[in-house]
Amino acid sequence: MTNSTTIDGHSRRLLPTTAAYGVLVGVPAMVIVALLRIGERLPTAAGAAATPRSAGGTPAFDLGLLTLQMVVIVAVARLTGSVLARFGQPRVVGEMAAGLLLGPSVLGRLAPSLMATVFPPASLGYVSAVAQVGLLLFMFLVGLELDAAHLRRRGRTALLTSHASIVAPFLLGTALALWLYPRLAPAGVAFTPFALFVGAAMSVTAFPVLARILADRGMTTSPLGALSIVCAAVGDVTAWCILAAVVVIARADGASSLAFTLAGTAVYLAVMFTLVRPLLARVAERAARPGSSAQTQLAIVMLLALTSAWATERLGIHALFGAFLVGALLPPSGPLAESLTSRLHDLMVVLLLPLFFAFTGLRTTVSLISGGWLWLVCGLVLLVAMAGKLGGSALAARAAGMGWRDALSLGALMNTRGLMELVILNVGLDIGVLSPTLYAMMVVMALVTTALTTPLLDLLRPSLRAPIA
Repeated sequence: MTNSTTIDGHSRRLLPTTAAYGVLVGVPAMVIVALLRIGERLPTAAGAAATPRSAGGTPAFDLGLLTLQMVVIVAVARLTGSVLARFGQPRVVGEMAAGLLLGPSVLGRLAPSLMATVFPPASLGYVSAVAQVGLLLFMFLVGLELDAAHLRRRGRTALLTSHASIVAPFLLGTALALWLYPRLAPAGVAFTPFALFVGAAMSVTAFPVLARILADRGMTTSPLGALSIVCAAVGDVTAWCILAAVVVIARADGASSLAFTLAGTAVYLAVMFTLVRPLLARVAERAARPGSSAQTQLAIVMLLALTSAWATERLGIHALFGAFLVGALLPPSGPLAESLTSRLHDLMVVLLLPLFFAFTGLRTTVSLISGGWLWLVCGLVLLVAMAGKLGGSALAARAAGMGWRDALSLGALMNTRGLMELVILNVGLDIGVLSPTLYAMMVVMALVTTALTTPLLDLLRPSLRAPIA
């Protein structure tokens, strides 16, 4: 059985879907398994430092200091976002850069006493706590923006392209991990969780940033734009499932712990799909009735999202997955979804996400990438990330029938990492799978690949340049 895909007037005959999927997804997956078996024979990493942990008890809470930190973070994030928007970049690139500016990489080197005054290490736990709450709400909104009906309409092309755009960078990331493991892995970390995490970090696409870029360029309703949105959505769901499995493997401290997590996850998913999903549908239906209490419906949804986040955290997965799943199970259309989006979105964009970017920057020390050799390693990480994501997406799209210009444009869009990459990297640092040096390299990679999306699209599709803000 064959199909054809038409984008911008180009029609090509497709390879049989099953054959293409086997070549582009099945074969690389088998190679990944073989690489993991080879890597398990490597000696356990002993050289790289693990994530530094703070000693002592919880410091006294200083509301004045936290308020000052929020003022500085929001102001710098808005300023850098506005400056880079003048050059055609999405604001999120400027906000990501703002985090690095406020951290030890820039402010800590130029004015260490000022940084120590505004961002003393003992106070960062409170910044992190507020940022983590913001991340839970953000992942809930990401789940809410998924449109299952749209995914089904795009079917085979989206499935083939999105999965190939995950497997290709995952394969290259796992191969790179064989070389990185004895040099940059944290001490005592086994190869399998390290390699799986590097592969997962290479595979993600920033769905919200991609949607913003398409809107700025007027491509949201175009065939290429619609396909890229679906591919990013399918890819992100798959990548987050893979990441959940990686976190379970990394956190499990024995067979009994792993068995508890797997059994608990099965029960959790059964409850979510058989009980919570119908409950969310009834809440959404009730919210559409005249005279219903909007605050009551919102409270019910938020309670479910927070409870789900607590359950996944206790199971050893991560709280972010629980919040994401509740958003994905909530009907995406109707007054309730619109109310949740309108009430939460602006608060997320203006305050909570900049706090997360700042916290990421405050724990990123780019100076750890010292010397020509480490910068060459950083360049290799960037090259592998782009070759896997952009190249894998483009080849799969070409096999699905697109012309080369459209296939490369789709690859450039899928190469956008942005916020989702930073979320994954922070999870890796928290659970001790990434060393601070490799974490810094990955943050640089996330910033560069996101910033390159707009120039690449301008090169490939100059007629659809975004207007200067």
